[in-house]
Amino acid sequence: MSQNSNKIDKNLDKNFKLMAISAIVLLILFLYTIYKSSAHIQNSSYYLGIGFLFILLGFALVLKFNQEKVRDYIQSKRGGKSIKNSAFNEELVKSRAQTSNDILNSDIQAVSSNVTFKDVAGISEIKEELEEVVDFLNEPKKYLKHGIKLPKGVLLVGPPGVGKTLIARAVAGEADVPFFYQSGASFVQIYVGMGAKKVRELFAKAKLSAPAIVFIDEIDAVGKARSGKSNDEREATLNELLTQMDGFEGDSGVIVIAATNKIEVLDDALLRAGRFDRRVHVGLPNIEDRKRILELYLKEKNHEVNIDKLANDTTGFSSASLATLINEALLCMIKREAKVLDMDDIEVAKNKLEFGKKQIKILDDKQKEILSIYQASKAFISKSKVALFDESVEKLNSTYPSYHELCQNIKRDLAGIIGVEVIKKEKYAINHKDLESAYSTAKDIVEKYKMSGSVEELITNIKNELRADLSHNAANIERLKNIMLENEVINVEDI
Repeated sequence: MSQNSNKIDKNLDKNFKLMAISAIVLLILFLYTIYKSSAHIQNSSYYLGIGFLFILLGFALVLKFNQEKVRDYIQSKRGGKSIKNSAFNEELVKSRAQTSNDILNSDIQAVSSNVTFKDVAGISEIKEELEEVVDFLNEPKKYLKHGIKLPKGVLLVGPPGVGKTLIARAVAGEADVPFFYQSGASFVQIYVGMGAKKVRELFAKAKLSAPAIVFIDEIDAVGKARSGKSNDEREATLNELLTQMDGFEGDSGVIVIAATNKIEVLDDALLRAGRFDRRVHVGLPNIEDRKRILELYLKEKNHEVNIDKLANDTTGFSSASLATLINEALLCMIKREAKVLDMDDIEVAKNKLEFGKKQIKILDDKQKEILSIYQASKAFISKSKVALFDESVEKLNSTYPSYHELCQNIKRDLAGIIGVEVIKKEKYAINHKDLESAYSTAKDIVEKYKMSGSVEELITNIKNELRADLSHNAANIERLKNIMLENEVINVEDI
C-alpha cells in the first residue's frame, strides 16, 4: 500500500509541475505578444486567454495543496471502491486498516441491484418505513449534522413469498449502493470457526464498500435463541454476528437488513436496541395490493384478463404465488398455441396451484366469510387495524401488567373464535395459535402471578363476557365483516 502511495505522489508531483510550468510559459508568451504588437488590440479573446491561464495556474496550485486528498481519491478508484459520500471516509479508512488479506481475497462479492420501489407493487406502507433508510444512504450529511444515527439493523418479518428479498433489493436499488446477499444457512458450516470467519468477511467487505447494504435472508437459520447448554458452531457464528453488529456505528454507512418468518425463535440479543431495532412486518397482500401486483406482472403482456375479478379470486396469494400463477397461465397459453392470455388459462393455472401447492390458501366465498367474521370480531374487541390473513392482533404490552390488561389480551385472542360462534351459531376450527396464546396467558395469571384460582374457570368467564358483548354488537360485527370482505383489511377509522 505504501509503495502505491509513493508512486501516486510522484506522478501527481510531476503532473502538477508540468501544469504549472505550461501555464507560466504560455502566460509569458501572451504578455510578450501584447507588448510587442504595433496594432491596437480590440479583440477581447486575448484577455480571455490570459484569464484562462490564470485560472489554470490557480487550479494547479489548489491541487498541489490538496495533493493528499487527490491521492486518496485515486487510490479508492483504483481499488474499485467508489466512495459515495465523504461522510463515510473515516469509517472506510478504519475498516481497511483492520481488514486482513484473507478477508480481502474471500469470494463474498457485492452486486448492484437494478430493482427499485416502482418494480415492487403493493408495499406502500412498507415503502414509507424504508424511505428514510434510502434517504440516509443518499444524503447522510443531512442526518449526521443533527447527530442522528439510523438503526443498524432492519428486520423484515412475514410469511414466505411476500417479497422480503425483493424489498431489500429495492432499497439497495433506490439508494444505488452495493448489495451483499447471504442466506442464514450459508453461515452454518461443518468445520469449526468457518461460519464466524464468513461473518467477519461479510462485514469487512461491506465496510470497504460503504455505503452498502448487507442482507441476510432466513436469519433464523443462524440466529435461533441460544440454549446455553452447548457451544456448537451455530452459536459461535451467532456470537460473531452479534459482535460485528456492535462493531460499527450508525454513521458507518452499512445498513443490515434481515428477513425471517419465525421471529419468535430468534435470540433476544439479536432483537435488542442497537442491533435489529427496527421491525417491518410484511403481510400477505390485500385485494388492492393484489390488483397492483397483477397489473405489474401483466404489464406488456397481451391479455384479456379481468384483473379486478382475478384479484378477488386470489385471496390468500402472496406476491410470489401471483407471479407463479401468471407464469403457469402463460405456459398454458403457449401450449395451446395462442397469442392472448385469457381467464381460461388463469383457471387452469389456479387449479395446478390449488392441488399442487397446499400452502397457498385458496378460499371459497363461504370460507372467506367465516375468516372475515373471525378477524372483524378481533378488530372490534382490540380497536386496532386487522388484515384478513393476520395471524395475531396487537396486544397490550405493559412492563407491569394488571389483571385487567392480562384479561384483555385473552379477550383479543378469543374474540375471533367467539365472534364466529355468535354470528354463525356454530363453532369453527380456525386459528389454534390464538387459542394456545389465550391459555398461555391464563396459565401465567394462575400459576405465575397467582391472580386467579383456575385456568378453565378464567377462560370460561372471559368467553361468556365476549359472547354477551359480541351478541349485543352483532350488527357492528356484520358491518365490519362486509368491510373486510371488500377491502381485506379493517382500519382503526372503520371501527
